[in-house]
Amino acid sequence: MTDQHHNKNTNRLASKREDGGSAGLPGQSTRRAFLQAAGLGAAALAAHGVAYGAEKVVDKDGKSVQGFEDITKASAQTSKGWKPVSDRKIRVGIVGYGFCKFGAAFGFQDHPNVEVVAVSDLFPDRRDGLAKACRCKKTYDSLEELVKDDSIEAVFCATDPPHHAQHCMEVLKHGKHVAVNVPAVWGSLEQADQLFEAVKKAKGLQYMMFETSYFHPALWQMRQLYKAGCFGKHIVSEGYYEHYHDGKEPVPSYKGWRNGGPPMWYPTHSTAFYIGVTGGTFTSVSCHGRVGTWPYLQPGVNKFNNRFASEYALFNTSDGGMSYMGASFDTAGHEGVKGRFRGEIGSFEGDLEDGKNWGTFDGVVYGPGKTKALPDLARPPLPPNVDPGGHGGAEGQLMNEFVTAILQNRTPMVNIAEALNMTVAGVVAAESARKDGELLKVPQFTMPT
Repeated sequence: MTDQHHNKNTNRLASKREDGGSAGLPGQSTRRAFLQAAGLGAAALAAHGVAYGAEKVVDKDGKSVQGFEDITKASAQTSKGWKPVSDRKIRVGIVGYGFCKFGAAFGFQDHPNVEVVAVSDLFPDRRDGLAKACRCKKTYDSLEELVKDDSIEAVFCATDPPHHAQHCMEVLKHGKHVAVNVPAVWGSLEQADQLFEAVKKAKGLQYMMFETSYFHPALWQMRQLYKAGCFGKHIVSEGYYEHYHDGKEPVPSYKGWRNGGPPMWYPTHSTAFYIGVTGGTFTSVSCHGRVGTWPYLQPGVNKFNNRFASEYALFNTSDGGMSYMGASFDTAGHEGVKGRFRGEIGSFEGDLEDGKNWGTFDGVVYGPGKTKALPDLARPPLPPNVDPGGHGGAEGQLMNEFVTAILQNRTPMVNIAEALNMTVAGVVAAESARKDGELLKVPQFTMPT
């Protein structure tokens, strides 16, 4: 790896944030043959510990909150084969219990190797609710106070995106491991550089971004199939984050960060479908946006000066392929996170919310040549009593990966390089959309040595 983490000639974009089917296969019999051969499909996913529709989380109007439609509970299947890597308990602090209540959603309080020793939120009622959910007695009024607690080893930042980079840097500065919700930065390439340097400087400390797509059933299986050579060379990949909103009233958010921001500033649910599968990077992008009709998407109305409610981007990739990635918040119809991956000898499509996965592989269903041996497609087992949670059962997996990486003193999945590569690509894409699709170079980040 090299310390030359991106092209120094890339123009910096000014931050506008406020701080604080069958893949063409005919007939159901062919698809069924593939499902049987590859061990995929809803039944197979249930056997791997994914049971859909177990519980719903709703907003004040009784509508399901996207990402929580398929909360899954711990069971004998989800913990089958789990073995502890240590008997040590990591002392964790948790910050943030807003609209989505992510501070408690990932299950730190249920992990046998974790003790939640303190929590914080700027709002006292939310702070107390987080303490109750995490079974924790010690509370602080702010992250800045919590990180001064020398008993805390690691902090999970479930705070607002405009403060993600700032909060992570503050945690690292106080000598603690840090995990954070997506995205890594909020519309700022300067902050991306600053965060990268902070992680690079904090040797021995782990940084992880909790991108849920990594452990969604479809992407997890794509990753294993890619590593096993079942796709061959990457040709084209796709990722979609499509979340309908009527625009009549903004979704609640701290200081209005959700009110009118460019969709591709929140890109990682989509961009994970290339970076999370291959570990590659995006090198350039052309993006277009659709002007939204919401009252707060008019020119000069929102603080981001953004007019777009949907943005779709075509990226060139570091392996010579292409990726088509989109974020859309005003398209009616099926909502969710989904992706496709097509290589020279195999392809795969996954609809994550419903757990439907299918595709073609050389010699298995369609195509000439020898059969590729399929790898183990099951996600890692979780400790007993740790719920897989929402977002396709990904939340518990992310938390367990972070905890295990600390215990094993290794770099976790969704490390600083991958987190920034997924996020910054969207920042540049949004700038391309502002410039009517102008092709722009994307900075490249690699893990520091």
